[in-house]
Amino acid sequence: MPIKIPELLPARQTLNNENIFVIGEDRAIHQDIRPLQIAILNLMPTKVVTETQLLRLLGNTALQVEITLVRPESHKSKNTSAEHLLTFYQTYHQIKNNRYDALIITGAPVENLPFEQVDYWGELKEIFEWSRQNVFASLYICWASQAALFYQFGIQKYPLPQKLFGVFPHRVIESNTKLLRGFDDVFYAPHSCYTEIRREDVQKVPRLRILADSDEAGVYILASQDDRQIYITGHSEYDPLTLKNEYDRDTAANIPISIPRNYFPNDDPTQPPVVRWRGHAHLLFSNWINYYVYQETPYDLNQVLPPAAMPQYSNQPRG
Repeated sequence: MPIKIPELLPARQTLNNENIFVIGEDRAIHQDIRPLQIAILNLMPTKVVTETQLLRLLGNTALQVEITLVRPESHKSKNTSAEHLLTFYQTYHQIKNNRYDALIITGAPVENLPFEQVDYWGELKEIFEWSRQNVFASLYICWASQAALFYQFGIQKYPLPQKLFGVFPHRVIESNTKLLRGFDDVFYAPHSCYTEIRREDVQKVPRLRILADSDEAGVYILASQDDRQIYITGHSEYDPLTLKNEYDRDTAANIPISIPRNYFPNDDPTQPPVVRWRGHAHLLFSNWINYYVYQETPYDLNQVLPPAAMPQYSNQPRG
């Protein structure tokens, strides 16, 4: 089944060219099923790029998915036109009375700031609280996973000696978890970050499980005990050229940056990068949508209850 997105969204043409099954709103109305309602809080500055990356993965399932794009109202975007935001995005206050099968919160280039100094931190905290009553399953990517773990459990982030940049091998820790069904014992995923969370801090929280990690990239996928909260510290959604574009951008601006590891053949930036993560990225998202959203969400979204594993969020460490 297809993903339902607005007719004029720029990502639509890209996905059509890639044979990702998308349909317009008119056709979707005539299909006698309830599509999954998924909200995407897009915190990335290049919103069109991130929309396309996520919609590509969400559209590669057997389910009809209806997307609501959300932006922080308390932040002024410098890289996306006001027209695009007004046409395709809603704010938290516009959706706060809605209920959703799932919520995805993206990464953001604010890692080096303390959480409290991010200009939309207050609004993000409201969204975390709102999601307890109005969203069944949540998936947090990169910085959003750090922010959620800090807000929900008091888990800190720590600066790295140098940027973690490249495509790294990961191993499956819980081989029988449905989220990683079909994964190889070792799989690859991109990372681009200046901070990390630490295994010892996570292990102090009984309500969290580490599902996959890496010797080089650290903890990669975490889940709450009830599987309703998934935290991913890397960027499985990245396009083949995302790391190259970041490397070229910083090099051109004379910003110190290392060649992304395990990415260019022979570490030669003049050669096309090797994509090692595409299959597992699709598998990760399709497993999440099928097993953790579609199979578990109440048909009537008014029956969504707060996660039993987290009776009350706070900024204090739990355990």
